[in-house]
Amino acid sequence: MARPDDIPREILPIPDTQPSGLLTYDAKDPNAKFPPIRDIRPPKGAPNVLIVLLDDVGFGASSAFGGPCQTPHFEKLAASGLKYTRFHTTALCSPSRAALLSGRNHHSVGMAGITEAATPPPGYSSVRSNAKAPLAEILKLNGYSTAQFGKCHEVPVWQTSPLGPFNAWPSGGGGFEHFYGFIGGETNQYSPSLYNGTVPVEPPDDPNYHLTEDLTDKAIAWVRQQKALMADKPFFMYFATGATHAPHHVPREWADKYKGQFDDGWDTLRERTLQRQKALGVVPKDAKLTARHEGIPAWEDVPAEMKPVLARQMEVYAGFLSHTDHHVGRLLAALQDLGVMDDTLVYVIIGDNGASAEGTLQGTFNELLSLNGLTRVETPEFLQARIDQFGGPHSYNHYAVGWAHAMNTPYQWTKQVASHWGGTRNGTIVHWPNGIDARGELRHQFCHVIDVAPTLLEAARIPEPRMVNGVTQSPMEGTSMLYSFDDARAPERHEVQYFELAGNRGIYFKGWSAVTKHRTPWETGQVELPPFDDDVWELYDGSKDWTQANDLSRQMPEKLRELQRQWLIEAIKYNVLPLDDRGAERLNADLAGRPQLVRGRSQLLFSGMGRLSENSVISVKNKSFSVTAEVDIPDGGAEGVIIAQGGRFGGWSLYAKGGRLKFAHNFAGLETYHTEATQPVPPGRHQVRMEFRYDDGGVGKGGDVTLFHDGKAVGSGRVERTQPFTFSLDETTDVGSETGTPVSADYDRRGSVFTGKIHWVQIDLGKEDADHLVSPEERLSVAMARQ
Repeated sequence: MARPDDIPREILPIPDTQPSGLLTYDAKDPNAKFPPIRDIRPPKGAPNVLIVLLDDVGFGASSAFGGPCQTPHFEKLAASGLKYTRFHTTALCSPSRAALLSGRNHHSVGMAGITEAATPPPGYSSVRSNAKAPLAEILKLNGYSTAQFGKCHEVPVWQTSPLGPFNAWPSGGGGFEHFYGFIGGETNQYSPSLYNGTVPVEPPDDPNYHLTEDLTDKAIAWVRQQKALMADKPFFMYFATGATHAPHHVPREWADKYKGQFDDGWDTLRERTLQRQKALGVVPKDAKLTARHEGIPAWEDVPAEMKPVLARQMEVYAGFLSHTDHHVGRLLAALQDLGVMDDTLVYVIIGDNGASAEGTLQGTFNELLSLNGLTRVETPEFLQARIDQFGGPHSYNHYAVGWAHAMNTPYQWTKQVASHWGGTRNGTIVHWPNGIDARGELRHQFCHVIDVAPTLLEAARIPEPRMVNGVTQSPMEGTSMLYSFDDARAPERHEVQYFELAGNRGIYFKGWSAVTKHRTPWETGQVELPPFDDDVWELYDGSKDWTQANDLSRQMPEKLRELQRQWLIEAIKYNVLPLDDRGAERLNADLAGRPQLVRGRSQLLFSGMGRLSENSVISVKNKSFSVTAEVDIPDGGAEGVIIAQGGRFGGWSLYAKGGRLKFAHNFAGLETYHTEATQPVPPGRHQVRMEFRYDDGGVGKGGDVTLFHDGKAVGSGRVERTQPFTFSLDETTDVGSETGTPVSADYDRRGSVFTGKIHWVQIDLGKEDADHLVSPEERLSVAMARQ
């Protein structure tokens, strides 16, 4: 790329230069000439940039691409922009996001899967090399204002505590000057775990709160301020909603708009969607509807008592997507009101992967149940009794696999299945009135999420940097899409692309694709997988078979072998090997070989510490443990939380109620077991303690609870069942109050604040303590062990 100005942008930060020439004694001397102070700006004509990335939306969901979920603002944007019908992601959130923000393949930046499953090989570590600077950093160092709103699931899991390190956080080393959102795969839309930059913040205590609306409000406020104060400076905004990832949370009125529209089931829905897609031209007229796989039940075989529950699941999801479109529309309207819409290059990527099949074959009211292997609890009667609560704050819901498959119409498979287009093809809209002459047109060139970064750099006439922060950079691996903006017939330039996720593999090569599905996303637990060499490969000719419906592997074995070799070449080039299809082992840090933030059998915490993820606190699951706290109790007694982990859908809490010490274990939102002291904690300084003696003999067992004041037993109780694997995906541990949703109905967030004083809290695993006290020496040894 020819340099568009006299600024050397190949090295970032752009080196400062000292003026040369005559130095005078007096600034009034006519020979005292210095160039004006330079404030870095991008090349003239560089557009504003807005990337909107939705979560877990399949190709066949949005009405802009023929789906049943009404998204009028996406349709309006596409009518004055372009729709890309062969845009691809990686089949999973963290990899897609890492690829989007770097312009490199996901294994190239260490993101083979989610960060919670990181392992030591370079392609799987979840650690981005500093030789692959993120797009936001490049734009910022070239003079852009940068901000991210919403989801970030690219921080290595051992770096997700409030103390970082923050080099992988959006506003730490990610290149964004401002970040407002959440760190992790998902969050409660009504009670999210939020950060402003790197500082935890709490959402307003508003019964009508919803995260998507909040993110939109914050994004609008930021861009208004940016244009008010820096009108000559373009912005780069990355708006990554938590929607429509589970939990499918949406105000009831949005779900009710779809009442009765899905009563015919997922098979009929797929057929209707394909007809709309053909009418829109987003698939060819001769495109075939791929077969429903035998593992997904036919709608006609679904028990009659389950059909209303399943239909409601889809109504809630459709309302969630329409609600998201509405708020994205508000953001677009704000840009229009500011007069900058025409000079803003907008990408709306409708999904970071295909629709999610992680909700089990019957869907779930609380997805934490399936993650803890407790799906048997959700009987038809259980789900029917809660049908009116789906989508509300007392649910943590996800729809059934059949709906996910329908949302990926007309393609095979779903999220996590990187081999097939159902997992990787996402409808994408590009809009830039000042840079694209075409209006309302389709683009069918093959594209991939790694193409976005080089496209934006070319549009802004900013070269790829050779060096960033003193580190020589490796080239971006994507292909700019700019060539196709005004040329629907331009030969596609992204000719080869590998796919891999958890052993599901594929290769696209000049119109052909070869694919093999290694594992099925809704089959969890102890699943016996075949050796990689025994996987069965399929072959498809994209020039004649748009949807991968006609497998040619038997007719054309030589062509298949050619593409398999090409896959191996790409895999070696981009750090895909060694393949890793392990499940539970990768989630165990000891077995996986990644760093752990917390080690040992004791942990000391202090008042005010909060928003600590499960990875920031020693695990008390499936074992005996004790919690001891030294507290000051005011006259009249104390109220509130001493320490709590988790929330409404699973967790535990040690707190005071009516002046008495209480312990609550919330089992997956189904039952809460309470143990209460027989007498109040007296005024003054005391040690209060809870001991839990686990039953042993497996996971998820119960145990006996004993409460103590200064080593004296003051109460006992029983917990019949415990959560075996995880309390929450987004709730946290807090000392002195409880953020998020409450573990126990004995208090709410406002009433959770402890009214006494907490000096320290210590958690010990399996430790027998004869006097049921923690001595100063013991507490010091715990503290020193973590130095």
